[in-house]
Amino acid sequence: MKTTSAALRFNISTECKITKARSAVMKLPHYDVKTPVFMPVGTQGTMKGLLPEQLENLDCEIILGNTYHLGNRPGTDVLEKAGGLHKFMGWNRALLTDSGGFQMVSLLQLAEITEEGVKFKSPYDGSETMLTPERSIEIQNSIGADIIMQLDDVVQTTNQNYERNKEASERTSRWLDRCLKAHKRPTEQSIFPIVQGLLNNTLREQSAKEHMTKDVNGFAIGGLSGGEAKDDFWPMVSLSTGILDKNKPRYLMGVGVAIDLVVCVALGVDMFDCVFPTRTARFGCALVNKGQLSLKQKKYETDLNPIDKDCTCSTCLNYTRAYLHSIVTVETVSCHLLSVHNIAYQMRLMRTMRENIENGTFPAFVQQFVNEVYPNGQYPTWVVNSLSSVGINLCHL
Repeated sequence: MKTTSAALRFNISTECKITKARSAVMKLPHYDVKTPVFMPVGTQGTMKGLLPEQLENLDCEIILGNTYHLGNRPGTDVLEKAGGLHKFMGWNRALLTDSGGFQMVSLLQLAEITEEGVKFKSPYDGSETMLTPERSIEIQNSIGADIIMQLDDVVQTTNQNYERNKEASERTSRWLDRCLKAHKRPTEQSIFPIVQGLLNNTLREQSAKEHMTKDVNGFAIGGLSGGEAKDDFWPMVSLSTGILDKNKPRYLMGVGVAIDLVVCVALGVDMFDCVFPTRTARFGCALVNKGQLSLKQKKYETDLNPIDKDCTCSTCLNYTRAYLHSIVTVETVSCHLLSVHNIAYQMRLMRTMRENIENGTFPAFVQQFVNEVYPNGQYPTWVVNSLSSVGINLCHL
């Protein structure tokens, strides 16, 4: 089973016989990406605290950049002169760019949304700029990412106004047509439509089915991970993956917590992104299977163990919890060291899931992982229900 085009080839190698999980290779112009995959976020064309060569050493195959911010700085003129973002930032592997739509939520006090597009007041100099579907694609064509996103009308997930949600979902479909028409590099870059509809089954189903009528190489699932209850979150993921073409990659936007990744891979998602691993590093937190270690806590003051004895990242091989405790949130190098570990953790988790899918042991891996996260057997209802929906009935061992 595969999707083939000049810009993206998606070859599914193994499908789990119980869940909707699958492993695949997504062949992109700049790199072959193995899925399921987690994409670290380099908003401004840089990963906070890490160099591109370090990301390669950590086995990152694709990272994400932000269209709105890159369009403001350095701007399309500089990016075009540099030959695109790959050359500008010294990154030889795959890139994905978002559309700028999320800034409608994160910079809402600076934005005005109309059918034409989104009028922003720049957080840099206060000047006004209009981000239309056409302008979003123009910027992304200049950036040159392997995968680019349509501009979507984004509403805060917790917004309960049905009319606004309906307007946003239907407008996203209209904007998709404008994005596809404006796209100047279809043989080099793949546009992914973004399924919207927030937490409304009917709206989300309509959005997914409408997007399925388009000639595209993959799909994104948007409008989630914005503060909604997990019991509301997972059914929307499952509904979306149940409609979208199984022979094309499915990208769940903004999800990066380990238990969410494991559950959503079981629900049929292939791609994820989130600022979580590097953002939590800046607060002195290290990722482990049981959750996070807050290295600011005094109990680590004399702990001469590594963050994780089973981790082979340079941080765990060379530094102790006690050392990290002494510098977290004080010295900038601590952000660097924890970011290395946290990205390594995410990469290892995705690699382990791929291997278990391919070995036919994914359900057993999920059970083991969930038991490690919740050793007392008190599984959250949403975890039990979501996994049960794809054939994994958890039991405390």
